[in-house]
Amino acid sequence: MAVSTCTRTPAELGSTVVQQAPALLAQLALLTLLTVTTGLGPAGWAVGVAYLLGLLVLLTQGAWRIRVYRLGPADQVTLARAALIGTVTALVADRLGGHPQLTLIVPIAAVALALDALDGYVARRTGTVSALGARFDMEADAFLILVLSVLAATTVGPWVLAIGLMRYAFVAAARLWPWLRAPLRPSRARKAVAALQGIALTAGVAGFAPVVLAGIAVATLSWSFGRDVWWLYRNRAA
Repeated sequence: MAVSTCTRTPAELGSTVVQQAPALLAQLALLTLLTVTTGLGPAGWAVGVAYLLGLLVLLTQGAWRIRVYRLGPADQVTLARAALIGTVTALVADRLGGHPQLTLIVPIAAVALALDALDGYVARRTGTVSALGARFDMEADAFLILVLSVLAATTVGPWVLAIGLMRYAFVAAARLWPWLRAPLRPSRARKAVAALQGIALTAGVAGFAPVVLAGIAVATLSWSFGRDVWWLYRNRAA
């Protein structure tokens, strides 16, 4: 992805930030509602606000980097999903901090997972498919899987963290071996395995055969990454 060397004006900065405001305000409203209804504690608020600031900075930088100063309709859907993911993150942090509330994590995570198919559909229908949108969608998915794997690890065991960390390990490895950064061929199996991770972790957190589902998720994800790495290795010269 090329890095723009153009001068970034205050108007462009304002446009990118303002477009994110509804989703950011929606997450703040959700955190406030959770504080009133479930007693969301300081740990949840600290992590939730940190997530908001991180999302604002990273998305703005990503938009600047490829000179996109207006988010499309599909990006707004992903922003709404990101707000739900931030809420799940705050709830998980609160639970790890000793707060017993768990009931709302599963339904909010389920809605975030269900919306995953909507942003791609909106992008195709409106003709606004973009590299920024695809990357934003992928990073949102990866972070939700990481958060859910952290929560699942508290009951199933630390080995479940492999589900959330595998993608980030791949990114780190690509810094050492450039051939890992080559484009992958399209694969329905890869998409199906990626979707399975969130479903399996959410169902496991809800109490449905957590060890079995986590085991299936780790096995299928390992197979998918292993297959892609092997394909990239064999085609590294090209």
